[in-house]
Order: sequence, then C-alpha cells, then structure tokens
Amino acid sequence: MISRRTFIKAGTAMLTGAALDPRRSFGADDADKPRLALPTPAQLAWQDCEIGLLYSFDLAIAAGDTSANNTSRRTWDPNLYQPAKLDTDQWIEAAKACGARYAVFTATHFNGFMQWQSEAYPYGLKQTSWRGGKGDVVADFVASCRKVGIKPGIYFSVHRNVYQQVWGHYVDWGKGRGTPAQEKFNRIAEKQMEEICSRYGPLVQIWFDAGTKTPAEGGPDMLPVFEKHQPESVFYSSTQRSDHRWVGNEEGHAGVPCYATMPGPERGAVSHNSPTWKRFLHSGDPNGSIWSPAMVDIPLRGYKGHNWFYKPGQDHLVYPPEVLVQKYYTSVGRNSNLIIGVVIKPDGTLPEADVKALAEFGKSLRGRFSTPVAEVKSAKGDVIELHFPKPAQVDHVILQEQIANGELVRDHVVEGLIGEAWTPLAQGKVIGHKWIHRFKPQTVSRLRLRVTASLATPKVRSFACYWVEE
Repeated sequence: MISRRTFIKAGTAMLTGAALDPRRSFGADDADKPRLALPTPAQLAWQDCEIGLLYSFDLAIAAGDTSANNTSRRTWDPNLYQPAKLDTDQWIEAAKACGARYAVFTATHFNGFMQWQSEAYPYGLKQTSWRGGKGDVVADFVASCRKVGIKPGIYFSVHRNVYQQVWGHYVDWGKGRGTPAQEKFNRIAEKQMEEICSRYGPLVQIWFDAGTKTPAEGGPDMLPVFEKHQPESVFYSSTQRSDHRWVGNEEGHAGVPCYATMPGPERGAVSHNSPTWKRFLHSGDPNGSIWSPAMVDIPLRGYKGHNWFYKPGQDHLVYPPEVLVQKYYTSVGRNSNLIIGVVIKPDGTLPEADVKALAEFGKSLRGRFSTPVAEVKSAKGDVIELHFPKPAQVDHVILQEQIANGELVRDHVVEGLIGEAWTPLAQGKVIGHKWIHRFKPQTVSRLRLRVTASLATPKVRSFACYWVEE
C-alpha cells in the first residue's frame, strides 16, 4: 500500500504530502505501471449518464396485441400503425423529470416493423398511411432528446424478427443458420445498421437485444458499420465487443462489490452466454482485462409483474417512487447504470401513471443529493479528509474514482471523527464510477476516506457527504 496521506478541507482542492511513488503512478516513463483495463471516452460518457429510459413501442402494440413483452409471432397490416397522439417531446419530458441523461428507442423490436424510413424491406413506416408514409419516429426521438440535452440511443432486434421469420438469431424460426435465406437476412440487417448509424448523428449507444451474432457465428457483420459511423458510441453487444454488460437480472440490483472489468478473450468467449462471463455478470471481475461496466435494466411496470410493453389495466405494476429509489441505490450506487423500461400506449403516449412515478422518483433523488454537506473533488492519496466548520450530521457518503485511470481502489473504509475517536461508518472494495454508502445518522467533525488496498495511488473524482435523514 502506498504510504501517502492527503488532507483536504471541504470546498478546496488543497493537497499535501509526498510526491507520487513513480513506480506505481501512470507516467509515460513507468516501466512497471499496472496493466489495467481502461474505459474508452464513449464508455466514460455512458457511465456518466447513470440513468436512462428505454421506450418500448411496436406495430404489435398499435394493432392492439397484448402478448406479454411483445412475443407474438404474428405480422399485421402496417396501416394498423396509427398512433394519433405520438409526441416524442412528451416522452423525453419524462426522462428529464426523472433525472435520466440518456434514452433509447426500440427502432425495430421483435415484430420486425421498422419505425424509420427504411429501404431494407417493405414492412415499416414507408408502408403505412400514418403521416402519409413519411413518418420517422427515430428522427423525431433523436431530435426530442437533443432539444433538452438527453443523449439518444437506438435499440433494435436482430435475434428476433417475425417478418423475416427470425427467432434465436437465425431464419426459419432458428433453424436456418448457414442457408441462403440467412445470408439474405444478414445483408438486410447490415443495411438496417447502416441506415440507423449514418442518418441520425452521434448516438450514445446501439443496443442489440440479446446481442448480435458475428459472421463467424453465421450472423451479420455489424461491427465495421458501427465503427465507421459511430466511433464515439457504445456497442452492446456481440462476442467481438461488449462495451457494457447486462448485470444478469431484471430485478434492479448489481453485486457487492461490482467491478467494471470482465474477463477478456484470453479466458474464453467474450459473451453474456459464455460460462466465463456468466459467473461475473453480477459482480464483475477484478482481474478482468476488458472494460465492460454493468447495466441494470428493469421494466417500470415490474412491481409484482414484469412487462416491458403496454397492456391495458396494468397501472398497478408501476414501481412506486420509493422502490425506484432503492433500485437506484442498488444500481447507480453500486458502480452501474440503471435503465428503466417505459411503455408507450397504442395512441403513442406515455401512460399518466408512468409519468407520475418517474417525476416523483426524480424529485426524490434531487431532494436527497442536490446539495452535499461537504465535498472535495479531484484528490489523490490513500487518505482523504473532509473538514467541517462545525460538527455536522451525515448519513450518506458518495464516492467516485477517476475511472479514466482504471479502477485502482480495492478496499476502503469511510470513518467519522466522533468526539475524539475515528469511528468506521462504512466499508467496501471497488469504488469505480460511483459507490453510495448509507449508514446510521452520525454527528461528525470530520470524515475521511481511507484506502487500505489499491493498485496504484488512488485518484478520487469526488468525495461527498449528505444528510438525507431517511
């Protein structure tokens, strides 16, 4: 452990102590610096978003089909797509209200109906009378996001496409791998990818539901298209690349600890379905050579039920705001992103119950964390202190590492000076992008973060404390 102490007064960035140990720092001349997985700028931007919304809509919903999670193996007349009140600005207002910084739209879901002006095949908005066949919901969605500073992302499914009879990634309902029909679909999927990636400007991510197969696996060649048109975006996912990972459940929790790193190809397939990755989805791999932080995804209508798509009479499934807050603690508060799936009604609007729950969730988060009791930013060292003008009540500490340098912290403890004694208040392992500690309310005159194990000099982005009084 590096023997170095850093004392920081709240509201300042004053550092004292010895110079960094050059053998453990990240200078250009270091011969033995740690070999760490590091995030790309796109991954850093995605992790900074912290909360996202996934908007789920498809022709099946417009046509009145209520199959759970849009799993019906039917196609419909495109003219049944008539969402008379569709307003993507209204959708994104809900994202803004809940504190989301990114949003993702199901450009094409399991049914295969394309909600943009596509030339890939004749089953999309070009084939409907809605808006005279000129509608482009992807374009509207992206424009609405950019109006209010929300980063737009696109979801589309190539593992299921009922119009193309694809189920389980392959045509002929999963039996057509290696056939001419599969090759035809692969070219179609690549054309869809080209259209989505080239027409709408920078996107925060492309999300393939259940991933996409690679050419070696008999699937389309998606990654070169992505890299050509979206070099600053996040790719999710294939065995070639997984810029973030699914956490392994849809219940709203990451592991304790939860690292942003995962095993690399030297230890087996880089895949959510591989035995190597499955065991680390929830917790991450502290020795992993690939940066792939966790995504915690939940349907908003997941309270004593589980539906990502609209069905009448299910307002009671909407998570109460106080439950969403707890899921924030077990996702964002555990070095992960939280993405919440919201439903769109057949008329193209968000249900009022969903809008209300998201707004109250955002209000609660702002009430808790808008104003820290004290905070220090951009600090280095194995001990960092917060001083107060006078003793203060605290019950939360939020820690952030400078993860552009990798995840360095391996063990840490938060202590409060209560009277004349330093008292442990919380402890953990990784910090990563963000780790939230909650503890019994205490009145302290100082707080300190003490890093007891690290790979190099700890670099802290933020050390903040709060009085929430739960």
